Amino acid sequence: MRFGGFGFTYRFLPSKTQYFRIMTPNYESWSKDELIARLRELEAKKHPKSTHSPTSKKPFHFSSHPKRKIAIKFCYSGWEYNGLAYQNGPTPLPTVEDVLFKAFVKARLVDETGGLDGCGWEKCGRTDRGVSAAGQVVSLWVRSALPAETSSKVASSPSSEEDLSTEDTPQNTSLQSSTKHELRYVSILNRLLPPTIRVLAWSSISPDFSARFNCKHRHYKYFFTSHGLDVSLMQSAANHLVGEHDFRNMCKLDPGKQITNFHRCVMRAQINPLSPESDGDNRVYVFDLVGSAFLYHQVRHIMAVLFLVGTGVEQPSIIPALMNVFHAESDSSTKSLLPLVDRKPEYQMADALPLMLWDCAYADSDVTWQTDGDGTESGTGSELYHQLHSIHQRSLIHTVLDEHFLTAATQYHSPPPQYFPFSQTGLTPHTLPHSTSGREPVLGVPLGAGTYKRNARYIPLLERKRLDHVDVANERWRIGRGSKYSKQKMPDDGTE
Repeated sequence: MRFGGFGFTYRFLPSKTQYFRIMTPNYESWSKDELIARLRELEAKKHPKSTHSPTSKKPFHFSSHPKRKIAIKFCYSGWEYNGLAYQNGPTPLPTVEDVLFKAFVKARLVDETGGLDGCGWEKCGRTDRGVSAAGQVVSLWVRSALPAETSSKVASSPSSEEDLSTEDTPQNTSLQSSTKHELRYVSILNRLLPPTIRVLAWSSISPDFSARFNCKHRHYKYFFTSHGLDVSLMQSAANHLVGEHDFRNMCKLDPGKQITNFHRCVMRAQINPLSPESDGDNRVYVFDLVGSAFLYHQVRHIMAVLFLVGTGVEQPSIIPALMNVFHAESDSSTKSLLPLVDRKPEYQMADALPLMLWDCAYADSDVTWQTDGDGTESGTGSELYHQLHSIHQRSLIHTVLDEHFLTAATQYHSPPPQYFPFSQTGLTPHTLPHSTSGREPVLGVPLGAGTYKRNARYIPLLERKRLDHVDVANERWRIGRGSKYSKQKMPDDGTE
């Protein structure tokens, strides 16, 4: 039952023996000022002022804890991030380094006030937006749980203070091999990181170790299917990559880095199948490229040229031609004279999604990778494996679903004519058949991951418009934008 008056409503709630009267406001009859006053009253009751003085959180003093230098090996899904490297300005997606550093900060393993430089942060190789990694490495100084021993060799580490020279030198625990009482770095970080970044292992390292400069070689993998490609021709072209060559025509030229030496050493360039031959036109392959260091977007440019060779629009000899940047030379395989290509032709690099930094290799004396797992079902290693295995299983289901979507579509829509590879179809750019309506055929040159560069007419690489010479581009930048900077940027090794 309800009765109202003077802005309030009375509700009578029955019980077994009597009625209870509850007075509730009748807000419909209240003025604006009364409603505002009522809201303030309710807010005050919801958040009462404490009569006690708040206790301040005890500050964490990093200088009171021992430090050690470690390296961590981690993997990440590149399509979720705006590249590896930390950026000062805003980015459409977070960067891997930013997310990873924040995890170190939240775990109180590093002091946030010092930033990346304050903990001596160094990465092995930079990966661009969309590129993944399974074996990226970062080295840095972190908090340690091991007690500082007077017999330990003292080593200097970066300080979180502005004046690095006034910071007390930490006790070096980086050379101690025992991890019995050490912090569980892998499990601590993985609890704070998103599933798209996983720390795999860590290693104690010497104070002078550099994740970048101590790296012996970097191993990239690029995954693709054989659809429309002659893989044997691609391998013939890839064989020319092995050795030390000038790769200025197979990378992205960035005058801001002022690079003048484009020589890089490739140790291995091999294409191998990953799926059975029964997959036919959709057989999955991987291009393994191993080298001491790489130029900006070098792997994706190399892969784009290999796709051109695989379709048949370019010959394997295009690789040594693009590396012939100083004077006319002979192709050792064909004995023909190579053209001089001292300026890069315009062409689109391959897609980023299939590219992965697989491994960063170091000498056994430099690193000893270890985990926190105890080998049991509840161990960190087991949990990490189950996480990644679950993701892999789900991706297999997505593949099957997509395959069935395609099968359903083929019941009503015929696939387009297949022109590539020319080595199997017997066609050339000049003998392509026209459609029944008389339209010129459109060539779809693969760029990886199901993306294509579509044109009605293919222009050979060596006949295309060429960019300015490297020396000209560098000089123009120095006179223009470069004159605003007193300090030039230092190029990254192992970038992609």
